[in-house]
Amino acid sequence: MIEGVIDPQGRDLWLRAVVQRPGGDEPSALYVVGAASSEVWLNGQKLGVNGRPGASAATEAPGRYEVAFPISERLWRPAGNLIVVHMSSFHGVVRLDNPVGGIMVAPYPWPSRTIPVAIPFIAAGALFAAAFGFAVIYSLRRTGSSLALAALAGVAGLQAILESLRALVPYAYPVHGLRLVGIWVLSAVFAVLLVSYVVSRFWPQARRRFVLLAVAAVAVTSLAQGFDLKTLLALMTGLTLSAVVAAVAVRRRRPGALLILVYLAVFISAGLLFPGLLVDLSYFLFAAGLLLPLLMADVVRLGRADHAREAALTRAAARPNCLTVASARGVERVPLSDILAVVGADDYVELRLRKGRRLLHAARLDRLEAELPSVFLRVHRSVIANLAHARGFEREDGRNRLLMDEGLPLPISRSRVSAVRDALDDRAVVEPAST
Repeated sequence: MIEGVIDPQGRDLWLRAVVQRPGGDEPSALYVVGAASSEVWLNGQKLGVNGRPGASAATEAPGRYEVAFPISERLWRPAGNLIVVHMSSFHGVVRLDNPVGGIMVAPYPWPSRTIPVAIPFIAAGALFAAAFGFAVIYSLRRTGSSLALAALAGVAGLQAILESLRALVPYAYPVHGLRLVGIWVLSAVFAVLLVSYVVSRFWPQARRRFVLLAVAAVAVTSLAQGFDLKTLLALMTGLTLSAVVAAVAVRRRRPGALLILVYLAVFISAGLLFPGLLVDLSYFLFAAGLLLPLLMADVVRLGRADHAREAALTRAAARPNCLTVASARGVERVPLSDILAVVGADDYVELRLRKGRRLLHAARLDRLEAELPSVFLRVHRSVIANLAHARGFEREDGRNRLLMDEGLPLPISRSRVSAVRDALDDRAVVEPAST
């Protein structure tokens, strides 16, 4: 192994060293790992070329980030074997502090990296499955926590893929710079999302402050020397800020806070004791170990909520004077007499109720128009009004509006003015007779 920092960035570099053949009967090779093109010789015989080294960007062709040059047994001498390496690096995306990871003579082929690669890929599969599960839950419940957890799982899964890319794909060395930047960016995004989730769950009033603090602190990590350090600091920033919030929640006796705090503390300790291990491997296991139990808990809660909703709908079937409202908060029976108006909102409707209450209902306006009793009238393409609460209509600035006994006036479409007037006239006749 050649010691020290070898830096061919922006220049044409020549190296030479006297080496001994590795012991044993296995074949050997010269391994070059780093952001550079290279060509190598052993005892005057050319072993091969990786890309095309040159004295400028125009003359250099980028080589692979990792390459092995097998060495024929006949090239070895009993002693004094001279290796010459010609390197250049003019196409790097970012400037690296340690662009060449190693130049060494070692047995060929290199030992299998199946296990180190398999662990991040298994974690990535679990994380992508968790992301899909949280996305499905979000589509059903529209809760911000499910969306945040889906993003957390997806970001961690992508980073696991990027970490394993070097062992799977023989990419050209410029890609290595993009890969390192991508790993840091994903770590930074994960850190901010983790803080956002923990704060939203245990201390929602402070969410904005902590998220802004996390963004600022993570941005500062870009100034650190080396991408491994940048990535480690970004992750540790998210873990530490989340642990602070969890500790406050434990003090306030919030359910689930202690378990989260212990989990965060374990991985902060792992990051301090084994920083390289956290970045390369245990981070993905941490993310999977945190998110998969949360997914299972959400699935259980969703099943219980569906069961409760079904039971509530069954009980409400015999209550024709009520509207059974299905929303993210569960099922609620709302007396029809309390509804002032129904306003369309895409796939949902907003119920405007007495005393200023508003409630989202998972139903379409057209369906409700067919189901509600005749006292409810479509007065606008997006509004159904309860005429029992109407006290007349007015025309202002060329627009017709229905006046209600509570709340703001409702818009009346021109095409429906006559129907509204007739309905109000009929109501005025019927009410005295019934009295």
